Amino acid sequence: MIMKESNLILPCYILETIKKLNLEVNEFLLLLYFWNHPNSSFDVAEISKVIKMDEGIILTAFNGLLGKKIITLESNKDIQGKRMEIVRLEPFYMMVNENLNIIENKKEEVDIYTIFEKEFGRPLSSMEYEIIRAWHEKGFSEELIIGALKEAVYNGVNNLRYIDKILYEWQRKGYKTMKEVSNRDSESSFRETKELFDYNWLDDNE
Repeated sequence: MIMKESNLILPCYILETIKKLNLEVNEFLLLLYFWNHPNSSFDVAEISKVIKMDEGIILTAFNGLLGKKIITLESNKDIQGKRMEIVRLEPFYMMVNENLNIIENKKEEVDIYTIFEKEFGRPLSSMEYEIIRAWHEKGFSEELIIGALKEAVYNGVNNLRYIDKILYEWQRKGYKTMKEVSNRDSESSFRETKELFDYNWLDDNE
């Protein structure tokens, strides 16, 4: 009876990875089978019984998964010395882990627009959204944009025109990270102070 047949199960978090793989329907169904039967032998007849798919279609889908490096096929021998072809999902597991890490990192990231609104103490206008987006498109990193924002707030100026000037000044100086901004500005300040103290004021006739 149909009701007694076992179900093929796939966790929801796996679907995000599968979407990125651009699988054909038959490849997806075969991968679903392997997920539910890890490290199983590649028995086309048995697979056909479970997923109700023609054996020729299964072979095509299988080659597709191999070609996309989603699975691997490993030759082993059983106790009787009979050779067996075992399907391994390690490449797919790695893809899933990488995708989960990306998702977790995105969750930890704070939306840059929210940071601006928090620092300004008000919602951003549509024009301000466009300006911030344009900075991204022109190659300014989120780190530098937020750094320029903090610089402006520290100086008591809460407008994007001032932040824009800061960003382009940093770009002119070749700064790529806030560490470079901090280090080079410190060096510049040190040189200016040293020049001030090294200056011979007694010879200044003005």
